[in-house]
Amino acid sequence: MSSVPAAPLDAPPGQPKKAATAAWIGSALEYYDFFIYGSAAALIFPAVFFDESDPATATLLSLATFGVAYAARPVGALFLGHFGDRLGRKKIMVFTLILMGLSTFLIGCLPTRDQVGTLAPVLLVICRVLQGISAAGEQASANSMTLEHAPPGRRGFFTSFTLSGTQGGQLLATLVFIPVAALPEDQLLSWGWRIPFWLSIAVAVVGYVIRRTLEETPAFTQQQAKSEGVAKLPLAELLRTHWADVLRVIAGALVASVSTIFTVWALAYGTSESVGLSRSSMLWVGALANLVALGTIPAWAVLSDRIGRRPVFLIGAAGSAAMMFVYLWAISTGSYPLVLLLGILTFGVVYSAANGIWPSFYGEMFPTRVRLSGMAIGTQIGFAIAGFAVTFAAQIAGPDGDDWFSVALFTAALCVPPVLAALTARETHRIPTELLGERAPDENADRERVAA
Repeated sequence: MSSVPAAPLDAPPGQPKKAATAAWIGSALEYYDFFIYGSAAALIFPAVFFDESDPATATLLSLATFGVAYAARPVGALFLGHFGDRLGRKKIMVFTLILMGLSTFLIGCLPTRDQVGTLAPVLLVICRVLQGISAAGEQASANSMTLEHAPPGRRGFFTSFTLSGTQGGQLLATLVFIPVAALPEDQLLSWGWRIPFWLSIAVAVVGYVIRRTLEETPAFTQQQAKSEGVAKLPLAELLRTHWADVLRVIAGALVASVSTIFTVWALAYGTSESVGLSRSSMLWVGALANLVALGTIPAWAVLSDRIGRRPVFLIGAAGSAAMMFVYLWAISTGSYPLVLLLGILTFGVVYSAANGIWPSFYGEMFPTRVRLSGMAIGTQIGFAIAGFAVTFAAQIAGPDGDDWFSVALFTAALCVPPVLAALTARETHRIPTELLGERAPDENADRERVAA
């Protein structure tokens, strides 16, 4: 007799779909906010918040502020991971949504450098740090919520809604920015760039209404009822019992460098004087790639429910390393049809293999007691490195910013740790939710436990 229950720890009817929807909305808001910021950092902020007398330095400083949020994310992960494993997934999901929506709206209200001098970039960095703290708990809590509500054998599919929300948010951000970027230069730099930031409030309100009605996950409720209860010090327990998996998640999360290089550095490179593509045309590459990803992410996730997390993640990580050379080369040619085709293949198809299944792949490494902490801390440390990949790429690209091969090589090197993480991880897609994260001598022991 199979040990897989008919329902995931008696999840209430409809809750898996509601949890997936709530995860989609929150993730869409998070990455709408993050990538309107990324687009603005590449195209607008050098002129609005920094000294235009040295355009190269202004661009470098602007891209550095993009990475600041990633530096704040590990700190936020420690705080939000602790309370997520102590108080529950729902409370953290509501808190992060409010914080992200508010900090993004405030960016749209900031004074410029011409108005208040150096105070302007300081205020920008503060708002960016608040975005980073919010993001630190958003995906980990949403992933934990959907994974612990998901039906047996479909955890990959349900948790993929978090990442399809990511692509939806990026797509929305790009579509909003395309008409804004087409405004006359004086209107764009005075008031036009503020509109996408103000619009984030609408997404936040919708997400808040949905998340308020969510029920806590059966796995967390069951953990509260056990004699040992929830972990009093989740971080201490996590590092004592699952330090190797935390390292795997950190290494795996470096694959996000592909996303930041694609959406920020490649955008700046493609619109630079050395290539000469228009802002709108490069933004459309990202929009169409994200549109394709909305279909490929759940498809890869369904495949991972059938053949396992490891092979699908390896396809995404190793494939992205190779495809970045091809994509950046295409930009260097200035051939827009080639850029569009290879951009869609690189980001919309290949990268989606890793991007779509990491929520289940990472989350299944940990038990309920420390799942949110393990995912939050592991991913946010890795994402912090990935966030600053844009800044490093800007330096590696040389004084003229056109050494695309070195940037591609740098991105490929950052894909090596994710490949190693997947090769050393256990396969978990067939293990029941209540047994996830339990220590076993090897994979054979896991299979025997499932079959018992």
